[in-house]
Amino acid sequence: MPAVTFDAPSRTYLLTTPTTAYALRIDEDDTPRTLHWGPRLTLAQAASLPLTPGESSSFGSRGGDELGVEGGARFGVPSLQLRYADGTGGTEWRHLGHGVGDGTLDIRLADRHYPVEVTLHYRVFGDSEVIERRVTVRHTGTGGPVELLRADSAAWSLPPRADYRLSHTVGEWCGETRLRRVTAPVAETVFTSRRGVSSHHANPWLMADAGDADETHGEVWSTALSWSGSWRITAQRTPDGLLSWTGGAGHEGTRVTLRSGETWRTPAFSGVYSPDGFGGTSRAWHTHIAAHVLPLPDELRPVVYNSWEATGWDLTEQGQFGLARAAADLGVELFVMDDGWFGSRTSDRAGLGDWRPNPARFPEGLAPLADEVHRLGMRFGLWVEPEMVNPDSDLYREHPDWVLHMPHRTRTLLRHQLVLNFAREDVADWAHKWLDRLLTEHAIDFLKWDMNRAFTEAGWPGHPDPDRLWHDHVHAVYGLMDRLRADHPGLRIEACAGGGGRADLGMMARSDQIWISDNTDALDRLTIQHGYSQLYPARTMSAWVTDSPNTNTARTAPLRFRFHSAMAGALGIGGDLLRWSPAERTEARALVARYKEIRPVVQFGAQYRHPDAVQYATADEHVVIAWGTPRRLRLAAVDAGARYRDDVSGTVYDGAVLRGTGLPLDLPTGDLPSVLVRLERVDGEVN
Repeated sequence: MPAVTFDAPSRTYLLTTPTTAYALRIDEDDTPRTLHWGPRLTLAQAASLPLTPGESSSFGSRGGDELGVEGGARFGVPSLQLRYADGTGGTEWRHLGHGVGDGTLDIRLADRHYPVEVTLHYRVFGDSEVIERRVTVRHTGTGGPVELLRADSAAWSLPPRADYRLSHTVGEWCGETRLRRVTAPVAETVFTSRRGVSSHHANPWLMADAGDADETHGEVWSTALSWSGSWRITAQRTPDGLLSWTGGAGHEGTRVTLRSGETWRTPAFSGVYSPDGFGGTSRAWHTHIAAHVLPLPDELRPVVYNSWEATGWDLTEQGQFGLARAAADLGVELFVMDDGWFGSRTSDRAGLGDWRPNPARFPEGLAPLADEVHRLGMRFGLWVEPEMVNPDSDLYREHPDWVLHMPHRTRTLLRHQLVLNFAREDVADWAHKWLDRLLTEHAIDFLKWDMNRAFTEAGWPGHPDPDRLWHDHVHAVYGLMDRLRADHPGLRIEACAGGGGRADLGMMARSDQIWISDNTDALDRLTIQHGYSQLYPARTMSAWVTDSPNTNTARTAPLRFRFHSAMAGALGIGGDLLRWSPAERTEARALVARYKEIRPVVQFGAQYRHPDAVQYATADEHVVIAWGTPRRLRLAAVDAGARYRDDVSGTVYDGAVLRGTGLPLDLPTGDLPSVLVRLERVDGEVN
């Protein structure tokens, strides 16, 4: 079946993925409205579907719009809000036509009177269940400006169900992506960040089910926004039993002026329907992200060592040499020097913006350290925070106007720093020049790109349209990353914002992995990693083994448990290796080697979540990491007619037994027990 089809008599469009379908119709007043989002349909079946009516009384409200607008008997959440030069608001659609490409659909609309054209963009993929949606808004007239008060990327309407439940994540610094599942209230529920980043406190995705889904069964509808700035998703459950939501970049209270000929483009807001529960939904997202989001999805993520927790601000060249040699001895593949290598940066109070090696700490620059790291067989990386500046810096003293600020308002300091306005072309050019020079002169292979505070006083004095900076800053960061990667093909980037403050599909399209939390406590990480995995794949998840007791929580944990927790993603080490005992180093060396054996399965396999365990599966291998108290684990995705060998004990299991009775787990005694099992499929079927 073609991916996009059209039934002219009913004005019905059908988009199909490998197993699902999405249908919409242009109704009698030229409004695009949702017909179906769920299992596969034929075009004839879609054309026969009735539109879902809204509330029937004169106090009711129509719904199901593909892009909610103001006007008529619409009282729901608007996706698009416009104000014209004469003060009129609202929209009355006129359907201009459509264009169909290879997996794409563009529906062209215009206001019946005012000079605005809107295109609804849809895209489907032959190897993904995702439906990608976005919007462009264009001022087509020659008269006065049009104010854009809100421009969401899409509205999504669910089929009627007796009940609805919403899944999302909440959090804070050092406690990101904690999963919540709550009954959808008969009300409007807003999920948002007003911070200029996607934020620690919420993540720009939403899932819904009928209250009956679990990890393996039940219908789930989910959407995710490809945006790294402020955002808003508003869900509305109406008294007549329908659920919909709309979402896009930006938050309430901002406005942008569109002048003649200008076009506004929204980021993608993509959706997945799955009949296979939350696990099936997550795997659909993981597959799509690998195939269509990540820049280098098939490249194994290296074992990283990061020096921050070992040194803090007490950073010296000789100390870094010692840590690099100890890391190489463990089998580390990438050595990253964190904050404190530049300017007068001996604390978080000074130096941001002065991106030159500190001459007292690195009298010959970074070349000796980079050369030593490369000689040891590792790649070399650096921590940077390009979007920030300390007032106590040469850069700020020279360019105080480069930061976000407003006249007659105090410049709020958070972490003793301010935000540079990357929407300014001169600021973005400055950042590119020093980053390009740094990468070229010092043979840098990897950047840990941090962003340690939210926007405040987000103004641009003298600019006629200052609210554009919320949008343009993010696009400038994207453009800078894209340009650096194009000019330096060997460069790899880890996205960070004080931990997981900017973990989203927009940043994932430009980075290789995400630092998901500054909390490296191995037990806390299991909760954080569980929430992160709802949408994002394990290969993108940076996870470190650090010292015990943990610096954040003071919790003591066995080295084995700390490794097993971090081996569930892209393994890193962040402890003070020079203080580890010979026995700890020996154990760590063996665990790093073990990770390299299982890494292809963890990073590229399908992920299955279990209570107190996580499983990764390819056609021929399964890796299980378990903790807590389970003694047997019923495995998913094993072939009941095949046999599997434990690569350590040599024990061979029938697939039917692994699915039914389960895999026996030899968990050690003591606090925080954990075990890792690798099963390899062996030739020959069960008798």
